Amino acid sequence: MIKFHPDPEQLSEYVQGGLSPIDSIMISAHCDMCERCEKIAHQQTLIHAERFEGDASGLSVDNSASSQRGFNDMLESILKLPADKGAQHRSKGLTASVDLDGRRFILPKTLRKFIPSTGSWTSMVGRLWQAPVDIGSDSVAANLIYLGQGGGIPEHSHRGIETSLVLKGTYEDGINHFQAGDYVYMDSNDTHAPICNTPQGCLLFTVLDQPLHFTSGIARLTNPFSHIFFR
Repeated sequence: MIKFHPDPEQLSEYVQGGLSPIDSIMISAHCDMCERCEKIAHQQTLIHAERFEGDASGLSVDNSASSQRGFNDMLESILKLPADKGAQHRSKGLTASVDLDGRRFILPKTLRKFIPSTGSWTSMVGRLWQAPVDIGSDSVAANLIYLGQGGGIPEHSHRGIETSLVLKGTYEDGINHFQAGDYVYMDSNDTHAPICNTPQGCLLFTVLDQPLHFTSGIARLTNPFSHIFFR
């Protein structure tokens, strides 16, 4: 069962188009996996559509034509938000999975359009693999991260924001236990050490706006170069 979700304010802003494109991608991908949040987003879309409809009915006659056009534009934008994902993600020719070492992973619909812009897998420390994903932004680093059994990321804090979505499997970080579908938000107040202890491993999609800062062991020596690995 999915335990970690975007907060209600984030979902509301997502529906209204008030989030950054990166945050919208992460929440849309979470909604692909989380029936609860998908339903909330859909309900809020309907509520906002009705609200716009009510506002439009009260417009003055003099401005009715131009205002109606504005209303129609806004309504169209709401109905095209990722929460209403129909036409945007139903292309039959769209690749749905990524492969690593003989394993195939099906990605959420929102992330499938980025598969062609996903780089090759690189083996990092321990049983950790990383594949960079170009999501069209120079201000963040997006990666697919795979933790094999016993693999993990050394303890680290965050210089900025780290947002992750668990795509497959489970991991622990000394604070919580995360599983497929969980939306994980970390900032400068959080220090953790993700590790996977299950045979099937764990696949994550992670976005960073600043490099990680390693806080223990020999990994601290890599801090001057952390942007190479995680940014």
